[in-house]
Amino acid sequence: MDETITKTILCIEDEPEMVDLIHLILTRKKNYMVKGAAGGVEGIRLIRELHPDLVLLDLMMPDMDGWEVYQQMKADLSLRDIPVIVVTAKAQNIDKVLGLHIAKVDDYIAKPFSPQELMDSVDRVFKKK
Repeated sequence: MDETITKTILCIEDEPEMVDLIHLILTRKKNYMVKGAAGGVEGIRLIRELHPDLVLLDLMMPDMDGWEVYQQMKADLSLRDIPVIVVTAKAQNIDKVLGLHIAKVDDYIAKPFSPQELMDSVDRVFKKK
């Protein structure tokens, strides 16, 4: 795949500062187009509209939690192959196990994270594709 083609990353996160931070990290080093969704309901709508190359998904959101968004994605044939990285403050080991092994998300990042952790995770997921 040609590296000049911009990959679209949708960040579903109810904290605007976190969306801004992720946008800053991912657009500074790479030519990614980062879009933000302010919660799960808007997020699932934008996933259907944009068909992003990757979804960064917060778990704890007021309108629809991240697991619900993830389940809706996996239930939709046109969306189920979009990779998902869970980005959450809910970083108990059990949640990581559930996320990676049971739900089969592509990666799991705990907040707070370093810019390098985020870049490494995104790069790993895109290399797998």
